[in-house]
Amino acid sequence: MSGAEGQQPAINISFDQQKNGIQKATEPIAKSSSNSRFSIRAALEKREEIKTNEIAEITDDSLPSNHFSQTDLDTEWSIFVKDLSKSNTFAFNAINSFKLEKTDENLITVKYSSAMAKLEFDKLSREFFNHFKHKVSNFKIEIEYVTDLTIKKEVMTKRKMFEKFVQINPVLKDLDDLMKFDLT
Repeated sequence: MSGAEGQQPAINISFDQQKNGIQKATEPIAKSSSNSRFSIRAALEKREEIKTNEIAEITDDSLPSNHFSQTDLDTEWSIFVKDLSKSNTFAFNAINSFKLEKTDENLITVKYSSAMAKLEFDKLSREFFNHFKHKVSNFKIEIEYVTDLTIKKEVMTKRKMFEKFVQINPVLKDLDDLMKFDLT
């Protein structure tokens, strides 16, 4: 490095003497230097341009829609219901009887037995379907709800079981009248 390159030129500043002995500069000490590479105004204007240009609508064509099978759906549903039985037994009892069927390439039909059970499922459906969509990498899945009273699980009490057996063998009714069975 030569001596001239490493040294800065001397700055001549003339000072005026004031009454109190305070020196005052006649020209600014800090001369305007070159603009820095970063300009706040330019950065703000650039951000506004980026915001208007980069707002891209997400279309259905841009989302992945991989194939999934009924087995994939059944497996994830059983895992979800099993986890739910440990964490929320009320919700588990409400949606345990639901049937999920793949009816089309991107359509899942959810069969439920009652409106109350569906209300409970609505609280959890977003969690399940979001997980499932990520698991199978298909974000075009649509859900259809259908009421199906045949999937309703009936709670079998001792009285109901006895009434079924009475239909098969009516002599049991006479035996109940005679013995006064406690079927509560």
